[in-house]
Amino acid sequence: MADLFEAERDQRREAAQPLAARMRPRTLDEVVGQEALVGPGAAFRTVVEGGRPPSMILWGPPGTGKTTLARLIATTTDGFFEQLSAVSSGIKDVREVLGKARERLGEGLGRTVLFLDEIHRFSKSQQDGLLPGVEDGIIILVGATTENPFFEINSPLISRSSLFRLTSLEPDQVRLLLDRAMADPDRGLAALGVTLEGKAASELSERVGGDARLALNALETAATIVAGRGGSAVTSDDIEEALQRRIVRYDKGGDRHYDVISAFIKSLRGSDPDAAVYWLHTMLEAGEDPEFIVRRMIILASEDIGLADSRALTVATDAAYALSHVGLPEAAYALSHAALYLALAPKSNSVTRAMSAARRTVRSQATTEVPVHLRSSGYPGAEQLGHGAGYRYPHDDPDGVVAQHYLPDGLDDVILYEPGGQGDEVMLAEAQRPKDETLGKRRASEPD
Repeated sequence: MADLFEAERDQRREAAQPLAARMRPRTLDEVVGQEALVGPGAAFRTVVEGGRPPSMILWGPPGTGKTTLARLIATTTDGFFEQLSAVSSGIKDVREVLGKARERLGEGLGRTVLFLDEIHRFSKSQQDGLLPGVEDGIIILVGATTENPFFEINSPLISRSSLFRLTSLEPDQVRLLLDRAMADPDRGLAALGVTLEGKAASELSERVGGDARLALNALETAATIVAGRGGSAVTSDDIEEALQRRIVRYDKGGDRHYDVISAFIKSLRGSDPDAAVYWLHTMLEAGEDPEFIVRRMIILASEDIGLADSRALTVATDAAYALSHVGLPEAAYALSHAALYLALAPKSNSVTRAMSAARRTVRSQATTEVPVHLRSSGYPGAEQLGHGAGYRYPHDDPDGVVAQHYLPDGLDDVILYEPGGQGDEVMLAEAQRPKDETLGKRRASEPD
């Protein structure tokens, strides 16, 4: 009788779960997407079906099946499943799980699969607390993270675990899950007696960014609203109401943070103004620190535009000034203004190349002696030392340039700056040629 009551309680608990939890795949064959992991012959599938999976890190965006795969590991290997979240759990909870796992092994009851969600939120010392259980085989650790594990997880823990990467679902894969949920009479929404319009299904599949959990839970909300109003079909308007607005998947401290700022900078460098403002507002919508964004724009103004348009540096620093005085949201105008200017500006990396060449040259010299004629002569005794002797004042020459060496002895012929061929730098290079001739210099970019 107790078993009957327990079964009824399990059914009630399952019925109360969100649609995404109810529709969670019960076998590897039911998993949608992640072919690289669950397809025939895939390494993940092979080790799980072999019955002795290693500890592992599942790395991927939200809603791609990390929890599902962890549960399937436990059911496929007949193990005990323990779940903790690094957000709400601590090392004390880990020790309790390790203690129970050790007892089960001692009693011959099998191994324990510990699923630690958001493992990246554990501190380094807390992660170290997992090592004994992993090393001794007391638990099969399945850590889930949305962040790059090489940034957020201890090296010893990574070295003792297999790393499997999950990818966002494609819209057609999300659509398959939606259709499956609408048709399922037990776990799905078939009992509500409503349908899902094709246009609404397509829009929902596109708007969730490959997040199956978000898609299914939004579908459930929309279908429940429609059924409650006595409607017969879920429309695009119902989906919009359920979603409210698309959730920007972004973590300021993690992998997406680095990926999105990289996309932004590369779009500016690549002269694509549309992509530049898209990635800029992706960051702003997600709450990225605007000072971080504008600092990167200031760097790019010299690194990738430089002398091709020196105004770019002024525009970027003006945006920083506007941000400090106006703040968001109004400063978004100045940031967008600067991003568009930088994207549209002619590009040159001559500043970057000159910096690199200068550093290499400086580091290759054992000593850097300043030539006597360039040394300071503005203090008592300098003249007796010969400092400044032979220096020629350029303004005394009608052209403002005199034949004189300014580099250390032995480096007279070194060329560190080569002008680019875009924007203002073309004119600057042209103006420099007669000066180079007077100085006895010849740059690679100068015509024969």
